[in-house]
Amino acid sequence: MNALQKRTSVGWRPWLGATLVVVMLAGCTVGPDYVRPETSVPSTWHRQPGDGLTAEPAAPQILASWWTTLDDATLSGLIERAVAGNLDLETARSRVREARARRRIAGGALVPAFSAGGSATSSRTDTRAGFDTSGQVYSTSLDAGWELDVFGGIRRSVEAATADLGATEENLRDVLVSLLAETALNYVEVRTFQARIAAAESSLTAQEETYQLVLWRLEAGLDDELASQQARYNLENTRSQIPSLRTGLQEAMNRIAVLLGQMPGALNEDLEKPQPVPVPPEEVAVGVPADVVRRRPDVRRAERELAAQTARVGVATADLYPRLTLNGSVGIETLSFREPAASRTSFASGGPRISWAIFDPTIRPNIEVQSELQQQALIQYEAVVLGSLEEVENALVAYAQEQRRRENLREATKAAQLAAELAQFKYQAGLTDFSNVLDAERSLLSFQDQLHQSDGTVTSNVIRLYRVLGGGWTSMAVAPVAAEVGGTALRHGEER
Repeated sequence: MNALQKRTSVGWRPWLGATLVVVMLAGCTVGPDYVRPETSVPSTWHRQPGDGLTAEPAAPQILASWWTTLDDATLSGLIERAVAGNLDLETARSRVREARARRRIAGGALVPAFSAGGSATSSRTDTRAGFDTSGQVYSTSLDAGWELDVFGGIRRSVEAATADLGATEENLRDVLVSLLAETALNYVEVRTFQARIAAAESSLTAQEETYQLVLWRLEAGLDDELASQQARYNLENTRSQIPSLRTGLQEAMNRIAVLLGQMPGALNEDLEKPQPVPVPPEEVAVGVPADVVRRRPDVRRAERELAAQTARVGVATADLYPRLTLNGSVGIETLSFREPAASRTSFASGGPRISWAIFDPTIRPNIEVQSELQQQALIQYEAVVLGSLEEVENALVAYAQEQRRRENLREATKAAQLAAELAQFKYQAGLTDFSNVLDAERSLLSFQDQLHQSDGTVTSNVIRLYRVLGGGWTSMAVAPVAAEVGGTALRHGEER
């Protein structure tokens, strides 16, 4: 054994035993252990399902691609393009990748860090006698450092980063749920505007014929100027409604284009041909409140944020305890690398370093801060749960009531159609004045417009219901990103 080996061996002995003891204590983890909160939710919905709704559990495959229940190929194509091109969704994917990298940074503190270095130093000394000496010294070294996570502060940091990663995954899913619903809602709005425009143009054609009839009767002395002006303002009033409907149609088309990550107007050719408003399925399974709490991404995200903040309480608590760091360095020094190995100087150093903030007035207040943030995260989680149940209850009521309203409007439209025909027949036969025709035509157009709007609202309410139920996030957009961030986090998210 040479002198260097002797010095190294003897130097490590004093603290080797202490290090082993500390390592044995490393299972200690300070701070609270996270326990998922048990939130009390009702066993059934306050508004009992009916009118096409059922409390049966929703089939996973239907929820995953709920838009296919509307049986509209154009809508399905738009959904796929939105998933591929939406910028908000791409931002959410980037945030998942960012969270993955942050978790790797946090986990890197659990293992030793190594670094290598080298230097070359030149020196020269002048003497009074006129002599000078000069030389060069070369050195290389390998350094290592490792903070032993004795009290679990680093492990809590990793735990927080893992929970943050889960929260960003749930945020991605929440963005996806909203994107699917917004794309479908705007598509239904496009088809609704097209139906309303068609109804208005059809009424306009009928009112133009009526106006011509009034003019003929006026020329024949069978009617007066009042009837002519009434027919005209009724005609122009209907004509004035069409531009605003076309404006709404264009706005809905532009909105879909932006949702797909395209320039406004890019989908005009794809959507300009009128098609009927998609018909919702005859029955929608909504499950029970507990299903919504387990499924909705915003609830799951709030739960992961609570888990992350709980871990940060442990990170802050670890500052109360000492920190142990192992440092070591080995290297060589030489005047020239061409010299024999025997002339080179080897060195090695190493040992533990203990640091302890015995008096730091900020540690305990920071623990209080993190604890209050944990409490706030818990309150936020409970608020998100309540908000999600409220949204579902409202969606159930809206869907059922709008269906009843649509049935009433259908009957009203039928009656208005018959009344308009009878008024027109009696007017031509001279059995009634033109005011009855005027009222009948205005009522018919109003009811037709309301019925088309109600058709769109019923379908839109189904879409909103699927959104508040948390449908769609298990579709094709999540899997690729989940694979990027690792299967462990995804499985953990699915089991929650």
